[in-house]
Parts: sequence; structure tokens; C-alpha cells
Amino acid sequence: MAVLFLAHRSPFPPDRGDKIRAYNILKYLAARTPVHLLAFADDKRDLDSAGLASLTASCKIVWRGKSRVVAMLEALASGKPASLTAFDSAEMRAAVADVLGRGDIDTIYVFSGQMAQYLPEGTRARVIMDFCDMDSLKFADYAKTATGPMRWLMQREADRLFAFERQVAGRVEASLFVSAAEEELFRARTRAAKVRVVENGIDTDFFGPAASFDAVDERGPLIVFTGQMDYRPNTEAVAWFARDVLPAVRAAHPQARFAIVGRNPGEAVRALAGEAVIVTGEVADVRGWLAAAACVVAPLKIARGVQNKVLEAMAMARPVVASDAAAEGIDHAGTIRCAHDAAAFAGAVIDLLDHAEKGDALGAKARARVRERYGWDARLAPLDALLGWPPAPARDAA
Repeated sequence: MAVLFLAHRSPFPPDRGDKIRAYNILKYLAARTPVHLLAFADDKRDLDSAGLASLTASCKIVWRGKSRVVAMLEALASGKPASLTAFDSAEMRAAVADVLGRGDIDTIYVFSGQMAQYLPEGTRARVIMDFCDMDSLKFADYAKTATGPMRWLMQREADRLFAFERQVAGRVEASLFVSAAEEELFRARTRAAKVRVVENGIDTDFFGPAASFDAVDERGPLIVFTGQMDYRPNTEAVAWFARDVLPAVRAAHPQARFAIVGRNPGEAVRALAGEAVIVTGEVADVRGWLAAAACVVAPLKIARGVQNKVLEAMAMARPVVASDAAAEGIDHAGTIRCAHDAAAFAGAVIDLLDHAEKGDALGAKARARVRERYGWDARLAPLDALLGWPPAPARDAA
């Protein structure tokens, strides 16, 4: 028997949070049974499936070129959430029907809620729905800060998407979330019974200070943020930090600079670049920037689930200052600093710049915590019981 793995974004290359999770789950499943992958690509690099050939029994990547405007117009016309119309594709529907028509699929693993629209009615296959986090609440958060028509659109999206999430949860074997906080929110809001936690992990050999990577040579103490820079919570986070936190930090440490490291920075992010702010755009390897950081910041106002950027910094043994929202999903045991406003953020960063040895000690404790708590195989082990498999042999000692 085999698994059909549906993903809203190709898992390869695993270079952003959702793709990292999808890739490692795909790899975990493929070690046990044949997996047929169907996924979308919105970046031309993701159309190349060569990196997935060794993991999959078959693989088809479908180009998703629909604009946000078209998706929203279709949503308004159909009554559906735009999160679904953005991923609605006749080509994907045909591909799903083709794979299921082969008759050997006993499990469908749906990665991200957008792909649940492809579940056939009355399927006999076991369905595992990996929501990752509650997307509907993200749009509800957007609505709180939006004005005019955008407030209405964001609240509409939150309401329609929540109704869809609740409907899907009622017809699947299990609904998965990356953190206990997300699981509890979903269970409380939907009254769904079959809700489980399958946390994110991290490769602590790859993300480690002793690993081989190119060093970054930049003057002054660096404060580093990493992330996909066309993602709204990230762009809002770096803009807030540069505007409301960095001036106080530079008053105490005039040579300090803020490095924004990540792909596809928009005009608003690029405009931040200057003497005090570095905007790198895409880099081949974030590890050099993390290793060079005096501290890493995650000042997200809106954050759901587990933030891979925080786990990566912890694994690199760097001290982290995070917002309460960014830290909430991580069992960090006090090894990261949490800050709820600009003054607290600035104070925590200044303290780490004042006392480098304190930052090094905190980073070492953070790495030890990640090694103890967040190895991928240990985090994905609950999948065995959900799929009716015997426990997998230990492969990850990280």
C-alpha cells in the first residue's frame, strides 16, 4: 500500500518553514512506504523535482500562477475563502484522480488546509490533515489591525476559512498541529475530537556552530533576523524593530547593525537599508549570518505554531530575543529571552550586547535544549501510531 502526499508548496528545496516541515515528514513517511507526491510551485525553482526523486514513488509539481486579485475575485463570486480559490486547479484535480485511480493508496496525507479541497468524497483511504497551525486565526489577527474594506475582507476570510477547517476536521482520521497551543485553540473552537500535536524539529548537525559553512564578515555587533521576506508577519516584524527598537539599541551601541536575511524583500523592507540596517535578500546559507550574530531577534506580532527561525538560531547556539507570540509554541525552558514591547526588546538586546559572555552562555543552553527536545525523528514518531505502523527504528540522535 502507499501514501498520497498533497502539499500546497513543493517540499524541495526545504528552504523555508513550511517546506522544511513538509520535506522532513515526506522523508519520514518514504522510509516506511511508497509515497506519491502532488504539490504546487509558485517559484520556478520548485518545478524541478529531481531532489524529490529518491524519496517518492511518483512526483508531480503543478505551477500555481494565479494572482491574489484573481483568487479574491473568485472567492467573492463563489462564497469560498480566498485561501482555497488561490489553490484551486483543474490540473491538480486531475492529478489527484489519476493517483487515486491506481488503487494502491491507503493513506492521504494533506499538508496545509488549502489542499483539503482535493479530498474526494467517500474515500476509503485514511486521511491525515496536517493543518500546521490555524490559518483562520491569522486572518482574524490581520482584521484587528486593518481598516476600511481590508478589515471586512480579512474578517470574511477568517470566518469562511474557519468554517472550512471545522468541516475538514470532522471527516478526517486526525487533525495535526505543530504545538500544544495551536491544538488547544483548535479543539476549543471546533470541539473536534481527533486533534493531535506533531511538532516541528530541526537537524542539529546541519544547524550547529561546528558545521561547515562560509563565515560572514561584517563590522559591528550584528542583530539578525531570518525569514521569508515577502511574508507579511515578517515584513511587519522587521519594520517595527527597525523603527521602534533599533534606535534605542544604537544609542547604547552606535556600531550595532540590524541584518534582515531572507528571500524576496519587498520595497518597504528594502527601504529600511542604510548605515544601521543590512537587507541581504536571498542568501545561499543563513548559517553564516546566524553564527555572526551577537543576538538573533524574532519580533513577530502575529505568529502561529513553531517558528523554525527561532529553532535554527537556538541550534546555532546564538542567544534569541523573541516576542511572546514567536516564542509561544516552543518548549524552550527559559533558554530564550521573551519581550512584549519595544522597551523590553531594546533592553534585552542591549543587555546581550553589553555582556557577550552572557549571550554565549544563553546560546549554549539554547542549543542543548534543542538537541534534547527537537530532533526530527523524535518529533515525528507520533505519526507511527496514527498510521498503524510499528515504531520506527531510531535514526536521529540529534
